Amino acid sequence: MFDPQEIREILLAYARAGESITYSEMLEALGHRFSRPKMRQLCAALGDVDAYGRGRGEPELAVLVVRQSDRLPGQGWWVSGGAGGHTGDWEGPDARRHVALLQRLVFDYWASR
Repeated sequence: MFDPQEIREILLAYARAGESITYSEMLEALGHRFSRPKMRQLCAALGDVDAYGRGRGEPELAVLVVRQSDRLPGQGWWVSGGAGGHTGDWEGPDARRHVALLQRLVFDYWASR
């Protein structure tokens, strides 16, 4: 349904700009309105994007896709291994610090590339 390479290009633009993107904004950028089925398909494609990046030694980009409500990745990201070893809560200050650290790694990596 979604082209992982197209998603990657969108995420690279956000990474270089030092910004995150909401699930709704990502779906809109891909020409779709938000719906739960579309979001599940997007999440599956984000896994493909990250697998590709890992194979190239790059930081994972899916951490940039966040919920509008709290600017944290959704549950699927946390349980799929994207959380980089974080074992605490998926919400709250610890989660926010962890996500900020991973996002900073992405921003720094792509800032000059």
